[in-house]
Amino acid sequence: MKKKAIVIILILIILGALVFFLTREKKNPNELTLYGNIEIRQVDMSFQVAGQILEMIKEEGDSVKKDELIAVLDDRDYKTNLNKAIAEEERTIALKNDALQKYEKQLPLCKDNIVSKQECDTLLNTKDKTKADYDAAAAQKDYAKNQLDYTKIYAPDDGIITVRVQEPGATVTKGQIVYTISKNKPVWIRAYVNETDLGNIKYGMKAKVLTDSKDPKTGNYREYEGYIGYISPVSEFTPKTVQTEDLRTDLVYRIRVYIDDVDEFLRQGMPVTIKINLIQ
Repeated sequence: MKKKAIVIILILIILGALVFFLTREKKNPNELTLYGNIEIRQVDMSFQVAGQILEMIKEEGDSVKKDELIAVLDDRDYKTNLNKAIAEEERTIALKNDALQKYEKQLPLCKDNIVSKQECDTLLNTKDKTKADYDAAAAQKDYAKNQLDYTKIYAPDDGIITVRVQEPGATVTKGQIVYTISKNKPVWIRAYVNETDLGNIKYGMKAKVLTDSKDPKTGNYREYEGYIGYISPVSEFTPKTVQTEDLRTDLVYRIRVYIDDVDEFLRQGMPVTIKINLIQ
């Protein structure tokens, strides 16, 4: 009985080994496999003027659309400044028009020397000065309007709020970060190619990108289509964070593989596997 059991076990082991070797995926000799991390552009959002935050519209994790309003400052003082600038512009344009009318009315008399030269010079100088005052007032009005517009922050592109730094009621300075937005596009993978493989890749080559996460609907690793969009012209040492000590002295070239079919399952820093068919 013991001999029969041993024979059966040996047969099962042999059969298992045969199944393993026959069904395992054969490595394609013309396929280059690389490993990298997802990188997504991020934007730090801030007000272009100082003030007290009136409203923070978005929370962390919220999606935003391009030009969508996401934060507002208390704008009462800025509205007052704009109204003052508008009033000043109206005052100076009235003075400018009055001075211009007087000058044009007296101009024929000046040419005929009926009016003294000093009086004519005074009219000309008044006309020029009131025009300059009006130009300055118009510029101040445009500045005040811009300042008022800067009390609102709009999303620069489609993306996701990754960091919400401030809260309503907080007083912020110009340029102080309020939100950080992770843009939906472009998304790329930062990877490194050995010098021996550098001559086999080129711009535009298609690549298959696999994450470590399996799609519960299919049971397969999530797969994306990409292409090589950047190849560094300068070599560098292998990053210490991704290789063993023996390989840290090897020279590699950094590349970017861009992904077009981006979805919500790609995350900043996510490790991925890149497969490039060298025969394209």
